[in-house]
Amino acid sequence: MINSTAITGAMTPAWIVYAWPPVLCQADSAPDLHLVHLGTRVLSFGDDDEPCSGQTLWGSASDDRSAGVAWDWVEIQRGVVAMSDPLGMVTNLRLLDERGEALSQLQIAVRLHQIVHTLPWQDEVQRALHQPS
Repeated sequence: MINSTAITGAMTPAWIVYAWPPVLCQADSAPDLHLVHLGTRVLSFGDDDEPCSGQTLWGSASDDRSAGVAWDWVEIQRGVVAMSDPLGMVTNLRLLDERGEALSQLQIAVRLHQIVHTLPWQDEVQRALHQPS
């Protein structure tokens, strides 16, 4: 089972989700995964020339499967963060349509965006940005 404690700074890289076993899920059931914040990492605290940036990891754990979604973020202005690459999310979810066929990467990205939109991820990134190092 995944440890759902939020870690800032020295957390495991978010891209580790690639190494997790794949989780098959009906696309229509994906919003029911109840993803929780597993960690946010600040990679650059920024300066006048470069904005703050990092990664965030969200997941759902159960005894038989652990699903995760991670993405890069960037602070576009003080107090405002956005996904660095909206199509660059990393997940071990394999979403299936109603016939049990795998969705394309673009279809998965659309579904993941619907889920991510409901998460308080910007709040978690702001918390990480304002934690003392």
